[in-house]
Amino acid sequence: MKDIANSELLDDALAGLTAPQKHLSPKWFYDRRGSELFEQITQLPEYYPTRTEASILRANADTLVDTVPDGGALVELGSGASVKTRTLLDAGSHFASYVPIDISEDFLLATAKDLRARYPRLAIHPVVGDFTAPIDLPHSMDGIAKVGFFPGSTIGNLEPVDAISLLARARDWDGACGFILGADLVKPIPALIAAYDDTLGVTAEFNLNILRRLNAEVHANFDIDGFTHQARWCENPARIEMHLVSRKAQSVRLDSQVIKFAEGETIHTESCRKYTPDSLSDMAGKAGWQVETMLTDDREQFAVAVLRPA
Repeated sequence: MKDIANSELLDDALAGLTAPQKHLSPKWFYDRRGSELFEQITQLPEYYPTRTEASILRANADTLVDTVPDGGALVELGSGASVKTRTLLDAGSHFASYVPIDISEDFLLATAKDLRARYPRLAIHPVVGDFTAPIDLPHSMDGIAKVGFFPGSTIGNLEPVDAISLLARARDWDGACGFILGADLVKPIPALIAAYDDTLGVTAEFNLNILRRLNAEVHANFDIDGFTHQARWCENPARIEMHLVSRKAQSVRLDSQVIKFAEGETIHTESCRKYTPDSLSDMAGKAGWQVETMLTDDREQFAVAVLRPA
């Protein structure tokens, strides 16, 4: 009998691994171990997005928190450890609520406990959920002005139609009055490749962890050593792709199916789209928003865009 708690993971994996181009959704990276590994990635010297975005947030915190009206709420999609968010929470003394949304329940609840201790006057309402699907916000938030927060260029992990759908759903929140969006910008290819294939191999471990999760949670039998991590640049659309490459011809059992791999065949696990100011504005417009402000670092590596309802 299928474990109900893991049925979505299994169904998604079966659909992806039996497709012509085998693939797995990047949302399954984030079990507890995956979340911990990603936090390690953000500290790597090659991984510029996190520190660059953090510097933009620090330099512009007063401007960004003014996006949230007095007594309003900041709603973060894919909150993780809420590290960058604390810059806004520190500056936003007028916030009434913070709603972190994350798919990893244990990680989310541990973070919420820490935040309650750090911000005792702020109402913290953690929501376990998948931001790629509709999310029900707590009823206690009804009628409260809300500003979405989606940092880290996670928007670039989504296919364009899915990114627009996500932003459109946020536009339809009751009381939605703004959205703060982090987006990585197009830059020289060597810097992009290095950011997703670090010399310490942490990103490789993060990528391979999705196979370990399948083994542990849905009783697959992936030979982890039989796959290797690969990051590649695609010019059109402008994105980095992460793949797991089969080192040999092999078969993997998944539920009642046997999945065959040829040597060199890949599982596409993540896409990380890179934007120009024009492509970012175009995406926002299709979702019912307009770019009010676009903040960048001195080298224009990364952008934090403030969106308002169009």
